[in-house]
Amino acid sequence: MIEINSLRKNFKNKDLLDQALTHRSWVNEHKGQRHSNERMEFLGDAILEFVVSNEIYSRFPDKEEGYLTALRANLVNTIALAEIAKKMNLGSELFLSKGEEDGGGRANTSLLADTVEAIIGAIFIDQGLTSATEFIKETLLAEVEKKSAEPLKDAKSSLQEYVQAKNLPTPKYQVMEETGPDHDKKFVIEVIVDGKSWGRGLGKSKNSAEQEAAGQALANRLK
Repeated sequence: MIEINSLRKNFKNKDLLDQALTHRSWVNEHKGQRHSNERMEFLGDAILEFVVSNEIYSRFPDKEEGYLTALRANLVNTIALAEIAKKMNLGSELFLSKGEEDGGGRANTSLLADTVEAIIGAIFIDQGLTSATEFIKETLLAEVEKKSAEPLKDAKSSLQEYVQAKNLPTPKYQVMEETGPDHDKKFVIEVIVDGKSWGRGLGKSKNSAEQEAAGQALANRLK
C-alpha cells in the first residue's frame, strides 16, 4: 500500500497535496491560508470513475453493463475508499478544525473517502492522468479480482435480505441533509430499521447516498 510520505515525495507542488488533505472546517479557522479539498474531490471523483470504468471494461470483455456497474460500485463506494484512507493512515494527516477533530473527523468514513478522491485530483493536477491511474491501480484496483469473485448485489438489496432473515421490518431511507447547487448536489441519507438508525450515507444522488447508508448498515451489523 502507498504511504503518504512516499506519495508526498512524488509531488512537484507539495502544496497541492496539503490542499487535498484540507477539510473545509480547517479553512474556516484559518482564513486566507488555503482552499479546501472540495474542488479536488470533485475532479478526483470524475477521474476515479473513468479509470475504474475503463479498467473493468477492458478486463471483463464478456460482461454486460449491469455487471460492470455493480462491480464499479463495489470498488469505489465510500466504504472501499475509506478503507484505502485507513491503510494509508490519512486520518492523522488531515487538516481539520478542533471541533471536527473532537467530533471524530479523523475516523469519519465519508470524510476519509472524500480525501482519497481529492488526492486523486491533486495527483492529476500535479503529474497527469498516468500517475493518477497508477495510484488508483495500486489502491482500489488491486481489489478487482477479489471483488469480482464476490456476489455483486447492491447494498440495498443485501440489507433487505438481511433484515428479512432477521424478521425485521423493511428499511426506510430518510434524507437528513441536502446541500449544493443543482449541478453538484450532495445528499446525506439515514437508513432506519425498526425505528433505529443503522447507518448514514453521503452521495451525489439520493440513490447513491441510500446505497452508502445500506452499506454502512451492513458493515456495522456484520462486524
